Amino acid sequence: MRVGLGFDSHGFDASVPLVLGGVEFEDLPGLAGHSDGDVVTHALIDAVLGAANLGDIGAMFPSDDDELSGISSLLLLSRAYRRVQEAGYELVNAHCVLIGERPRVADRRAEIVIRLAETLGVEPGRIAVSGTTTDRLGFTGRGEGLAAQAVVLLRQRD
Repeated sequence: MRVGLGFDSHGFDASVPLVLGGVEFEDLPGLAGHSDGDVVTHALIDAVLGAANLGDIGAMFPSDDDELSGISSLLLLSRAYRRVQEAGYELVNAHCVLIGERPRVADRRAEIVIRLAETLGVEPGRIAVSGTTTDRLGFTGRGEGLAAQAVVLLRQRD
């Protein structure tokens, strides 16, 4: 069994759509980033790569790679998880936490869970998504951006 922890944060950028866990949130500013800025998926990528000791998102998908500009983070997650599987591991479960004052995750939780589970090829019961605020403290509390953490448990395949 292997545990991985991921973290990501991005500032808001009103010129792009907000995407979290592969789900677009309308009427809210998006997040600045080389890809689609999806902090939830980026944290999950780092968690699965870390658990398998395969580096991190920046090493696998460098921000100076023009081919990755604007790419869906779900596609990056799929590629990263394929490497994890090739290394002999599979996902037991994952928990992703969005950190920010808005949006509220509860209304879209099921969509995010399904999107992440489909991307990883696992049943939705293996993915948990939640949200928390920082009680208006820090950059997320001031509404300057969002952050996310993810923890995963992998097991070695037979």
